[in-house]
Amino acid sequence: MGRVSAERREDLVASYREARDCVKCALSAGRTQVVFGAGNADADLMFVGEAPGFHEDRQGVPFVGRAGKLLDELLAEQGLARESVFITNTVLCRPPENRDPQPEEIATCRPYLERKVELIEPKVICTLGNFATKLLTGSPQGITRVHGVPQEREMGGRTVKLFPIFHPAAALRTPAVKQQLREDFARLPALLGEAPFGDASQSGG
Repeated sequence: MGRVSAERREDLVASYREARDCVKCALSAGRTQVVFGAGNADADLMFVGEAPGFHEDRQGVPFVGRAGKLLDELLAEQGLARESVFITNTVLCRPPENRDPQPEEIATCRPYLERKVELIEPKVICTLGNFATKLLTGSPQGITRVHGVPQEREMGGRTVKLFPIFHPAAALRTPAVKQQLREDFARLPALLGEAPFGDASQSGG
C-alpha cells in the first residue's frame, strides 16, 4: 500500500538535503539554517505552521519556543507525542523580523511541502493559524470561521484531510483561544481513526 519506512526516510533525507542548499528565494540570504521539519516519517498526523522564528532558525527545528511547548502539552493530553507526528511550516527559512512570508517565497517552498506530504502520507494535516490554513485550503476564510472542521483537499498527489486549528502562539495570548484549541485537539484521535474521505469501505452505524 504505502512506501516502506526505510525508503520513505531515505527519500525524506534526500529532500532535506535539497532544501538545505536551496537559494531559490531571498529568504535564503538571511537564514542561519533551513528548518525542514521534524518528526516521524511514517506519521499519520502532520502539522503545518507559518514560518520558522528566531529560535527555530538557530536550532533548525520547528516549534521550539513557547508555542512549541504548548503544542507538546496539547499532544500529550491526547496520548500523542511529538516523536509520533511530523511538524513543518509553509516556508522553511525565517522571514526577516518574523514578517509574513511573501507569495513568491511561499510558491518557491510549496514543492518541498508537497513532497513531504507525498512521502509521509499523513491521514490528517493540521493547519496552524490563518496563514497556513488559507494557503492549504485555497480559501480566504479565516481560522475563526473554519477551525475544527475537517476539509478534503488534494495535496502531494493524494486526497488528505485538512483540519484547521488555531496557532498555539495565538492561544498563548488569549485564554479563550487556548480553550478552543484544546477542544479541537480533543477531536484528533477520532479523526485519525476515521477512514479517509471517499473510502467506501467505511461502514455506517
